[in-house]
Amino acid sequence: MAQEAQVPRNALTQRHLDLKNEFYERVKVRGATPDAETRLRATIVKLKQTIANKNEELDQLRADVPALVRVVNQLTLENQQLRERLSELESNVHVLPVQRPRVR
Repeated sequence: MAQEAQVPRNALTQRHLDLKNEFYERVKVRGATPDAETRLRATIVKLKQTIANKNEELDQLRADVPALVRVVNQLTLENQQLRERLSELESNVHVLPVQRPRVR
């Protein structure tokens, strides 16, 4: 009916309850749910599952962030300490003069 009227189906079902009731009466008479509605309902179920999976993944990623920040901070601190030790070692290194072999 919505296709015949060239309007969105939800417009009919929300604004014209008599048309909605007539539609479902036709479905009862026909004895089955239209194929398009069955496909749409299956798609809705799949999309809801996809959303649930994405929300679960997002929650896990949000939970992982503080631990990753702590690791980055720890590694930064260790890197800074290693650079300081390297700098101390370099200041204690004395370069020996190169001795060239004598030519005879």
